[in-house]
Amino acid sequence: MSAFGRAPFIAIWETTRACALACVHCRAAAIPHRDPDELTTDEGRALIDRLAAFGPRPPLLVFTGGDPLRRPDIVELVAHARARGLAPSLTPSGTAAATADRLRALRDAGLMRLAVSLDGASAESHDAFRGVRGSHRHTLAIVERARALGLPFQINTTVSSRTVADLPELARQVETFGVALWALFFLIPVGRGRADQALGADDIERVLGWAADLAARAPFGVKTTEAPHYHRVLAERGRAADVV
Repeated sequence: MSAFGRAPFIAIWETTRACALACVHCRAAAIPHRDPDELTTDEGRALIDRLAAFGPRPPLLVFTGGDPLRRPDIVELVAHARARGLAPSLTPSGTAAATADRLRALRDAGLMRLAVSLDGASAESHDAFRGVRGSHRHTLAIVERARALGLPFQINTTVSSRTVADLPELARQVETFGVALWALFFLIPVGRGRADQALGADDIERVLGWAADLAARAPFGVKTTEAPHYHRVLAERGRAADVV
């Protein structure tokens, strides 16, 4: 059996449903408070131990939510993941909770990458998508804090009927950030996401072609999620994905 068949390449842990935002597309249907059925700290450490036991090359581990910063033990969990040989990353919500001190503590605990969501080229469009005024401002502040701390980060963008028009301008903005990766998440109508927010097949094909052309010239990687046919688009152009 191949190594791919023995263990997953990436593990995504939805650490909490708690989040201060009210995103229109939220897969987790996040709520303002923490769910009592969330894993405890000890259960979380045990989960990390099981992931580390997958073999000589354990999976990447993404701490997500909700907002993982709503867990007071998140720094401890990141440190445990790093100590067990995992490569931890984290996806904070665009709120005031992602302070410089909190990000510094995560970096010092061994966080390998931060993933910051930016879904609009303007404060108006981003905040409307995220459901809370000021989220765009907080998101850009997180980017600046990560840069100042030398913490590698990527930008995540949801591709939907509400965001697709902003993609070219977002690409220009992302290039100025010095990111390692721009991850395009094609909306799937689950949680609060609705079918009318998802792109149709023709629009998806156009966006994938545009993304492939961007990847050929951009100083950062371009990755898609929920769009495996991106690899077919790249193959038709005689290229392979530089990131997975």
